[in-house]
Amino acid sequence: MTLDQLPIGQTAVITDVGGQGALRRRLLDMGLTPKTAVTVRKTAPMGDPIELRLRSYALTIRLEDAQTVSICPLGERFKETGCQSCSRQQTCDSQPAPPKGALKGGVGK
Repeated sequence: MTLDQLPIGQTAVITDVGGQGALRRRLLDMGLTPKTAVTVRKTAPMGDPIELRLRSYALTIRLEDAQTVSICPLGERFKETGCQSCSRQQTCDSQPAPPKGALKGGVGK
């Protein structure tokens, strides 16, 4: 599941931040990091952008950027145990697909 799919008022935990280059760096710099709780507060009248609440501040981002952030709706469970011990692991869409060319046990170069 990605951040743009989270309903207004719901809270989830970030599992992965996608994107590449400057976009990914900027999202991470704004506080969208793994294991961070995030709540969708509201959307603009046309649906884009969305306002988020995380780390005790409000952040507004475009839907296109929110699509690159993977989340887990089972927030506290994920923060405590991660994806490996979750009962939804086989059917969960919160885990990102491994990057192309990635080596087992590590990240591809």
